Amino acid sequence: MTLAERETISRGIATGQSFRRIAQQLGRSVSTVSREVARHGGRDRYRASTADEAAWEQAKRPKVCHLETAPELRHLVAEKLALQWSPEQISGWLKLRFPRDRRMQVSHETIYRSLYIQARGVLKKELIQHLRSKRMMRRSKLATSQPRGQIRDAVSIRERPPEAEERAIPGHWEGDLITGARNSHIATLVERHSRFTMLVQVDGKDTTSVIAGLVREAQRLPAALRGSLTWDRGTELAAHKDFTVATDIQVYFCDPQSPCPHCQASWSVSGC
Repeated sequence: MTLAERETISRGIATGQSFRRIAQQLGRSVSTVSREVARHGGRDRYRASTADEAAWEQAKRPKVCHLETAPELRHLVAEKLALQWSPEQISGWLKLRFPRDRRMQVSHETIYRSLYIQARGVLKKELIQHLRSKRMMRRSKLATSQPRGQIRDAVSIRERPPEAEERAIPGHWEGDLITGARNSHIATLVERHSRFTMLVQVDGKDTTSVIAGLVREAQRLPAALRGSLTWDRGTELAAHKDFTVATDIQVYFCDPQSPCPHCQASWSVSGC
């Protein structure tokens, strides 16, 4: 949840709006808003800036993946993924199958992160024999099927500001595009300082769809967190100048035929 969304919640509480009404304004579920407020002091003590600072601090702390500590749940998730179920279908089925046992429930976001972002070996052993590509579905198919070095007016990663290179301050991001089963696509954004990760659903792998999704999420960030974005040379970011104009975030690209440092950093987040 972004600072702008938390400010909407704070204003809604101040004007006496219900959680349902606030959730409608944000396009989020009522339970998400209710948990957010309860987690940060309740209706009487909720403050947007305080809640946002606490959330960022929490995001910096290493977390144990729920699937790592629940082998029975992990087995069920792997079993359904092998049957080509989507994470959304699996999450919904688990709620129906185990309505009173929260230990046997998992959100679709957690499943996606376990596959694409964390990839700590949590699902790898169960799934590796079932994946048609025989590898983890984290790296974009575009990485091997599209030419590199074809980005017009690309700014080299070597020109990235020192504070981004050294992870000195928040606001500098690394991005990648992931292609999954059934032609689904997700963009990942990893904040270099805190390792905070966002998953951005995009309608397709073409540059128009990817840029639209990235702009949508980036515009929700506070100005202080709009420093820079580092990306591989995939043509999904060919319209990078449109992204910069819309968000005021400068995009930097890895050099052609060179290993991309930002990809290595993303892998280190996943623990691989």
